[in-house]
Amino acid sequence: MARTSYRFIMMDYFSNPSAFTLAAGVACSFWLGWGLHERFRRRTIKMTAVSGTESNTEVNIMGENGEFKMVLIVRSDLKMGKGKVAAQCAHAAVSAYKQVLKINPELLKQWEYCGQPKVVVRAPDEEAIIQLLSHAKEVGLTVSLIQDAGRTQIAPGSRTVLGIGPGPSRLIDIVTGHLKLY
Repeated sequence: MARTSYRFIMMDYFSNPSAFTLAAGVACSFWLGWGLHERFRRRTIKMTAVSGTESNTEVNIMGENGEFKMVLIVRSDLKMGKGKVAAQCAHAAVSAYKQVLKINPELLKQWEYCGQPKVVVRAPDEEAIIQLLSHAKEVGLTVSLIQDAGRTQIAPGSRTVLGIGPGPSRLIDIVTGHLKLY
């Protein structure tokens, strides 16, 4: 008799959709919370400079110091069309990605976990791009300067876009924080 009533209770429990949904929701919430905790727990990594040597800069992955991004700086004096700007930015992003993949894959992984944020800003001319490139290298950020082949809108060898990062947002903001969005 006790066995029958237990089976009856279990059948009643599983046949009640709201009870089953509640139990499944609690279980899923537990596993999701645990997974997010593991993914975003506090860790510290070392930034690797463009040359491949370790710099003294350490970044905390969580909080303000731990956000990562890539900035693409477009020369506004070239008057490129929207499609041309998009293609040049894509070249810079892919080039920067490849560099960081070789130099510091852990940093790249953290940037990917942050959603791969990218910001496009403008610089007035080539001189400003070169100054930004130098400053970014000084603070140990990855840089990627794109020169156009000159097949469509602009002269061959024109420096069109500078990619900085991916890297810690606070370091990139030191270099590019004053620039206006494109």
